[in-house]
Amino acid sequence: MAEHEAPRRALLVVNPRARNGGLDLAAVKAELRRGGIEPVDPDDPARDCRDLIRAAAETVDLVILGGGDGTLNAAAQALADRHLPFGILPLGTANDLARSLDLPLDPVAAARVIATVPARPIDLGCVNGHYFFNVASVGFSADLAGELTADLKRRFGTIGYAVAAVRLLRKARPFTVEIEHDGVTETVRTIQVSVGNGRHYGGGMTVEEHATVDDGLLNFYSLEIAHWWRLLVLLPALRRGTQGRAADVRAFQTTEVVLHTRKPRPVNTDGEITTRTPAHIRVVPQAVRIHAPPPQAHVRASLLP
Repeated sequence: MAEHEAPRRALLVVNPRARNGGLDLAAVKAELRRGGIEPVDPDDPARDCRDLIRAAAETVDLVILGGGDGTLNAAAQALADRHLPFGILPLGTANDLARSLDLPLDPVAAARVIATVPARPIDLGCVNGHYFFNVASVGFSADLAGELTADLKRRFGTIGYAVAAVRLLRKARPFTVEIEHDGVTETVRTIQVSVGNGRHYGGGMTVEEHATVDDGLLNFYSLEIAHWWRLLVLLPALRRGTQGRAADVRAFQTTEVVLHTRKPRPVNTDGEITTRTPAHIRVVPQAVRIHAPPPQAHVRASLLP
């Protein structure tokens, strides 16, 4: 910061229920101040983060969100509506958006990025009017979101995802979904449909190996497997983001897709159940700006023909 330049004011919103939401933020605030940012604590931290952002929009220059992907998901609508840049203090369990953006998971290092790296635009996904950063899913992943309690995440961290998945795996049953995209309608039997705006989700899974959160695309996949144990075989590919190469996985890129099921099914967005089918999902290019490094050169290179 220049000698006489006024510090930027940042609304600091921390989710106390996040896995590391009780962290002492003294070092984080000191790092922000060194970088010319004055953190502003909300008057009523218990208020919904969307209300806090909207109320402070005219008096701050940016928003800093401390929490996990659920915290970010809750804030997405207000960030897009108020056109405020934001930064992330990764205090959650999986921190999938932070990992998709190659942000440091240490909160002090993350604060340094917020203070020194310019904000850049990224996309949002939108399902039935609800914004999301990472992935919208129907099926096994949505059932897993309901099974994965806050206590399980707090006790086991990302391993909690595996614990909950094992509990559900034998109960997983295929369902019928009608998929409309790019002038095509397909009806399939699947145990999970996922539509990704970002790259990572679910505490270690990858939507597609080359996906980025700023490419203007959605990455779709459907697990059309016959037996639950096949999911175990696919697990390494699901972690790498190469599952689309398997014969029993349908995968494509699009900008808009509509999912219909015989009965309404819950839709999981960034680990939270936010709506139900039918699900109209679209990408909203460059919807928000975030303080994050530019995309890695090797990721961009891999997208070139």
